[in-house]
Amino acid sequence: MRYMLLIYGCQRPEWNTPAHADKIAAVRAFTQKCAEDGVLLAADPLHTTETATTVRVRDGEALMTDGPFAETAEHLGGYFMLDCADLDEALRYAALCPMAAEGSVEVRPILELEPAAARVSG
Repeated sequence: MRYMLLIYGCQRPEWNTPAHADKIAAVRAFTQKCAEDGVLLAADPLHTTETATTVRVRDGEALMTDGPFAETAEHLGGYFMLDCADLDEALRYAALCPMAAEGSVEVRPILELEPAAARVSG
């Protein structure tokens, strides 16, 4: 089953600093472990919240707002998508994620839907 590990509340150290190098090394080691264990499907960091635009459609009109959809101190900074046997395995990987020591890692199962083509032709 696929699980998203959503990374919240982690600060990115300044580029070209020892703290940045240490964090990158820790994330790469975690990513490599997930890949070697055969559970890694995807992983990406996100740009900071200053680059976000939130779109809402109300009464047929698209409303665009600069920034994330919610005002909060903990922002979504990135994700890992893992293919795990069950929730317990996904939680074990979340606990190994280096960002869990600084921020939080939300683990959510991905709702498996049949492909769109099968729904249309069926």
